[in-house]
This record gives sequence, C-alpha cells and structure tokens, in this order.
Amino acid sequence: MPSASTLFGASGNKIQSESTQADGKTYEQLRQECLQRKKLFEDPDFPATGSSLFYSQSVPVNFEWKRPGEICQDPKFIVGGADRTDICQGQLGDCWLLAAIASLTLHKEILSRVVPPEQSFDHGYAGIFHFQFWQHNRWLDVVVDDRLPCVRNKLVYLHSNEGNEFWSALMEKAYAKLNGSYEALKGGSTLEAMEDFSGGVGEMYETKNAPADLFIILKKALERGSMMGCSIDITSSAESEAQTVTGLVKGHAYSITGLEEVNYRGGKVRLIRIRNPWGQVEWNGPWSDNSREWSAVDKADKTRLLENATDDGEFWMEFENFKANYDRVEICNLSPDSLTDDVKKKWVVNILDGSWIRGSTAGGCRNYIDTFWTNPQFKLKLEDADSDNQCSVIVALMQKNRRRLRKEGLDLETIGFAIYQCQDNEDHAEKDFFRFNGSKARSRTYINAREVSERFVLPPGNYLLVPTTFQPHQEADFLVRIFSETKAGALEMGTTVDADLPEPPPPSKPEEETNEEKGLRKLFEQIAGSDQAISAWELQDLLNGVLSRRKEIKFDGVSLNTCHSIINLMDSDGSGMIEFQEFKVFWEKMKKWMMLFLSFDTDRSGRMSSYELRSVLKAAGMQLNNQLLQLVALRFGDENFEIDFDDYLTCIVRLENMFRVFQGLDTKNRGEVTMNFAQFLMLSMNV
Repeated sequence: MPSASTLFGASGNKIQSESTQADGKTYEQLRQECLQRKKLFEDPDFPATGSSLFYSQSVPVNFEWKRPGEICQDPKFIVGGADRTDICQGQLGDCWLLAAIASLTLHKEILSRVVPPEQSFDHGYAGIFHFQFWQHNRWLDVVVDDRLPCVRNKLVYLHSNEGNEFWSALMEKAYAKLNGSYEALKGGSTLEAMEDFSGGVGEMYETKNAPADLFIILKKALERGSMMGCSIDITSSAESEAQTVTGLVKGHAYSITGLEEVNYRGGKVRLIRIRNPWGQVEWNGPWSDNSREWSAVDKADKTRLLENATDDGEFWMEFENFKANYDRVEICNLSPDSLTDDVKKKWVVNILDGSWIRGSTAGGCRNYIDTFWTNPQFKLKLEDADSDNQCSVIVALMQKNRRRLRKEGLDLETIGFAIYQCQDNEDHAEKDFFRFNGSKARSRTYINAREVSERFVLPPGNYLLVPTTFQPHQEADFLVRIFSETKAGALEMGTTVDADLPEPPPPSKPEEETNEEKGLRKLFEQIAGSDQAISAWELQDLLNGVLSRRKEIKFDGVSLNTCHSIINLMDSDGSGMIEFQEFKVFWEKMKKWMMLFLSFDTDRSGRMSSYELRSVLKAAGMQLNNQLLQLVALRFGDENFEIDFDDYLTCIVRLENMFRVFQGLDTKNRGEVTMNFAQFLMLSMNV
C-alpha cells in the first residue's frame, strides 16, 4: 500500500498525495534517513544510468551524472522566484513540457503544489527533492536524487538562465521518472503537461474554425479559474519568437487574463486581455494601452480596465482582432480542488475508470456494430439546465500510462467516444439499441492522442457515453472525466452481478418418459453398471456418445474437466457420482444451453464470439459485470476471441454452480456470506 503525504490545494484544503517509491517511503522519511546516515540520496527507482535516459537506444555520448554542487558554486533551488526565464530547452524534444512549465509559473498557487517551495541546497540538504504530479485522478509525490545528466560539466537537458538555479532541471527529471525515462518525454502536447500539473481537463480551439460562442466559452472558463493560453503558428523554425509589426510574437505562448464587453460609440465591443510572459513586448494596434479607442469609453470602465496599464506585457485587443491574429487557444479547466476559494463558479466533476480488454470489452468504434455494443458504457444524467434550458458539459477520454508503456512497444491507441440518448435504467445497452439509434453527440475525430475532449451543449436528460478505440481488440486502460456547469450524475452501466436460476422441475417418472429420455436411460444404465451411478469419466463417455449424434454440435468432445464441473453441480449427496434422475435434470439444462450456443454460433463453426458471452449468460439467467466478463473471456476465449462448445459448457456449468453455492450460503439474501479459510478452500475446490 503506497504511503501518503499531505499537500495543500490552492484553496488551502488538504490533499493526500501518494508516494511512488517502490519501498513506499515518503520524501520526508527518505530525507531524514539520509541526514541520519550523513549520505546523499541515491534513488534506486531511477538510477543514474543509461536506462533512465533512453529505452530504445544506447547512450550516444559519454554522459556524466553530477549533483548541482559539482556543477557550480552555491547552487540554489529557486533564485528570485520561479518564472519563465528559468526554462531553457536542452537536447530533448520536450518543448511541449517546457511551454506548460512556463504557463505554470503564471499560476503561483498551482505552482507551489507542483513544486513544493520549502526545498533548498542549504539547511537540511540531503541530495533529495520532490515534486507533485496529477495522474489519473491521483496526486503522486515523485522523489528524485539531484544527480543530473551532464556533458563537459553542463546540463544536457532543461536548465535555467541562472547558472546556479536547478528547480526546473530537477522537475524535468521527476517528470521523466514518472514516465519511465527522459526519452519517453519526446513529443507531446502542452495541454497534456498542464493537466498533469493541475488535474484539469484540456480543450483546444483553432480560432479560424472556432465555434460562434468562443467568447462565451472563454469568459465562462475564466470565471471558473481556468488556465488559458494562446499562440500564433509558425511556418518555419526561422519564425519562432519573431516579432510582427503589430508587436505580437510568433510561436510564443501567451496567457489569457481577462474578457469584457464595453459600450463603444453606441454599441457593444468584446475585448480580450492577453499577457506576454516576456513583459514589455505588447500589441500596438486598436485597444492597446494608449490607443484612441479608449477615449470613447466610459471613464469608469476605462479606469477599471486600464488599471496599472504600463509597458508590462499585458494588453487588450478587440476579440475579432484576436481571432484574426492568433491561431489557437488552449484551455485547462481546473477541478474544484485546484481553485482558490474566491473563484465563485466551479465545475461539477464526475470521474470514471474503465478498461478495454480484447475478447470482452474492446469492441472498437461504431463501424464494428457486432462488437461496438460490448464496450464499457456510462450513463450521464444531466439534470439542471441553464437559462436556455441547455446543459454545458466537457467530456474528456484519457488513455492511461501510454508514455511509460512505450518501452514495451505500446504506443497511443486511436480513441474517441459517442453519446446516445437513453432511458433511465442501469442495463448495459445491447446491439439492437445501437443498430436503431443514432448518436446525439460524438468526439470530432478518432485520434492517437493521450486525451480526446469535447464541449457539448445538450438538453437535460439521460445519456449513454460509449468510449472506444477505433479498431476492436485493442487493449488499454482509460479514464473518463465529465466537467459540467451544473449538477450531473454519472455511473458505469452493467455493474450488476446477479442470477435468476429457478429450481428445475422434478424429473418425469419412468412410466412418463419420452422416447429421448428412454434412450438416455438405456445408454446410462449400460455405462453405469450395477451401482446405477456414473463418475466423471463415465459421464464423459456418455456425453460424447450422445452429442456425437447431434450433427448441429461440432466439437472435439467434452473434456474431463467439464465433466467434473457437471458432477459438482448435480451431485446432491456428495458421492462424486450422479444417478439417472440427476442426469435427467442436467440434460434439460443442457438442451437449453445447446440452443443458446447454436443461436450465437451463426456460421455453425462450433464456436461463438467471446464478445457475445454477456448476452448468452444473461439469457441463461446469469448477469455479470464488466470485470467478471473480462476474466471469463480471458479464461475461455482463444486467440481469435472465440469459445468452443466444451469451454462454453465448462464456463456456464461453473458459473451456475458458483451462483447456487453462494445463494445456498447467503441464507439472509444479503449478497454477502461469511466463511473461514477451510470453508473457502472447500468451496474453491468444489467449484
């Protein structure tokens, strides 16, 4: 069980963060141990070796791992406050990460959570530092030693303009450790890192193709304390950070700090306030600090909006000018625990976990209708509408741990989702629902990104959210986050585990037997001999003899393992054998199970798709949740996601046996039983 340490959210609320160390020790425990031993920390989980740098190649040059005290005199954690000038890119393609760190420096409350400020190279120094990152709805405390990769006594990767400042280099190392190696940080999106620094949900809009209500979207985001940035695209590296005649800088990360509507010459003008982290370099067009447009604005509004207006890098633009000059806007919508108490409007957040497992819940997109319905499904209940009787929601689908899995050859899956209107029930929707109902909303595209997020405006009601990979049979763990402006509920569908197994009718009397039963009796008596009961071995002979005559059943015979399971189900006196009356009861069950198998073995191959297990078992009176279906499919499905008749029979017999045994022990019908270890072993062996 991981240890936890306490950090504080922007609102001052305590947030538990989990230690990521293999031994479960916290930063403070490790630091104290080092101080007592008078030895600097050396991280066993992220050693100073080539494996921490690269996973796909050998180290190309002779790296040396050095502590800051070996690189310079008087090293400092932070010099004069953490700001964007502390972030200079090194020999690693992680500019996306650096841009996010630069944006983070503009949000001091969030920065102090990610980069705990009490650390230093002075009092209490032990060669150990720690940083806090959000991962899949958990805050993780990542410790690192301060040995950094160098060539000729200079840092190879991220570094500060100040030669003796090391917080940004150590933060990059902690993020590399979180993702498995420095190489794992190559290529990414700024929003990905912004989410990991804040726990928020990201959105990206291209201003030239933005929705008509982009101004309202940005204004609402600002009201909810969101981190927002904008940038101008470049067409070549030569344009990077090149200044235009209007004072804007290309390929440069700006932040959005305000949105207003003002009265101007008898009409309304929408304005947006932008901040250049450089300071001083500002927009010089309409609505800039000293432009003539301000002379036609109410004096009180002008004073309020231009308060402290100096050459500080912050400026106003008309919103249409903004869209014409900037190319993209990024919003990181913050969860309530990341916001200060003075933010009056906060998102309502629902978070749901799931997995796509091949053979059971990895159904692929709507193009694959035969398996699409088997994907995990989540019901979204939108209750409180806004003034236009609509509900605004952001749905974000994130695939987990894909950077860390790169070294195993697993990269990002292509993901997306669809939303359907549905009834107020908790049943997993089946194939016919999707065959006859179109989606009400969906992700714009399927893409191989860590996260796909979309904003929707929907009327109140019940909706079914289906997250999928594009192709079926692709495995991944995922997280669904739903940010809504008003109250909303979300839950996973198909979580019920239950069985409706009525007692079978008593077997017919000998004089009332059908011709089929008379034939079965004759064969049974021949095999049973004088004791008139059969063992598992004899049952195997009997079933193979009978089923071989059924031309519609194509398989290689019933295994002894299956016959043992049948004996366990039908043996009422614990003798390890069954009599003919017990066999007749089983045979009635068998005929029903054969009919179900044949109805799903549409090509008469003797096999049925493992994806159909949910429907078959439900028709047999047994309902399993996704986790159990995944286990069953993995146990009984083959490499082609198919189940033959013998494995199907073993599966359904064992499940009925387990349900009946449990129901027999659950005398108060509470859905839970108490047993000791010996009883557990007896139960496990019997099933």
